[in-house]
Amino acid sequence: MEVLLIIVSIALISIVLLQSNKAENASNAITGGSDSLFTNRKERGGELFVSRLTLFLGATFFLLCMIIGF
Repeated sequence: MEVLLIIVSIALISIVLLQSNKAENASNAITGGSDSLFTNRKERGGELFVSRLTLFLGATFFLLCMIIGF
């Protein structure tokens, strides 16, 4: 079970690093310089797949942690 948790955590880290940056740069996100940061933006194609895979891996990671904890 722990090996599966390690595999899921490595996959989750990798997929988060692959996600596209929604802010133009980090300083705009911190200072609020980007007005379009929180606008409703439709994801398509590969970006939608990466987003859904991130959600799935995050939920799997959470469930594995809960199972191992009990």
